[in-house]
Amino acid sequence: MTHDVRDLVAKASILHEALPYIRRFHGKTFVIKYGGHAMIEPALRESFARDVTLMKLIGIHPIVVHGGGPQIDAMLAQMGVVSERIDGLRVTDDRTMDVVEMVLGGRVNSEIVALMCRAGARAVGLTGKADAFLRAEKIARMKTKAGREVDPGRVGRIVEVKTAVLDQLGAGGFVPVIAPVAVDADGRALNVNADTVAGAVAAATNAEKLLLMTDIEGVRGGDGAIASSMSADGVRALIASGVISGGMIPKVQCALDAITAGVRKCHVVDGRVQHAALLEIFTDEGVGTEIVAA
Repeated sequence: MTHDVRDLVAKASILHEALPYIRRFHGKTFVIKYGGHAMIEPALRESFARDVTLMKLIGIHPIVVHGGGPQIDAMLAQMGVVSERIDGLRVTDDRTMDVVEMVLGGRVNSEIVALMCRAGARAVGLTGKADAFLRAEKIARMKTKAGREVDPGRVGRIVEVKTAVLDQLGAGGFVPVIAPVAVDADGRALNVNADTVAGAVAAATNAEKLLLMTDIEGVRGGDGAIASSMSADGVRALIASGVISGGMIPKVQCALDAITAGVRKCHVVDGRVQHAALLEIFTDEGVGTEIVAA
């Protein structure tokens, strides 16, 4: 057998490994939180767009929720505005909210939509203002690490996800690409953590999976090693003990909330790896940490 033929056989074996997963997930909804290096490095951006396109073409219904923290930071820096974070959430005054809407709902969202369309998907960008489908309430107070309580400004928590617009887009063959800007009861925009939005969307759409793309290999256990799988109770224990802290808290908390609401599995995936989403979903070993109910 020639070297070229062996390569082809190896490729066929990969397809065979993926077949049971393709069959199992056909017609299911996957919510993917897209952020970090996967949004910045050209090769990773291209591979992500192709991965989502492939999911759609084989009968999965992907919904993408994106972040954009570094892009917001860059714009605020240009404006001479200092932005503070508390447990991974950005303190957001009116001026910062204008920048958040401009960057997330404008430039970043449209760039992702264009990237996915070039890869062959039919993508549509939207914020929570579209049909007011992401409803949130303002978070009144937050506590800093020093124990001081502060008003975080126009920062919100999701109280309702109206899925009609997402259902219609998915049924029409489109991939929704969501910027994490929600609206309150008065129609005012609120800044919401993208991981939290992804978890709420996954719960509301009865998603089969929630994938959180990050710049880390996965979730580390008490021994410091990356865990391939964790129970929800195990994750809660790591938060309580301080092993999981800072910006990881909203990430894993949204996974816990989604599982409590009925999402079967959540995956914390290393977005610095090309095709990370496909490797986690369609191979036996995976490349991140899956969080399951028990």
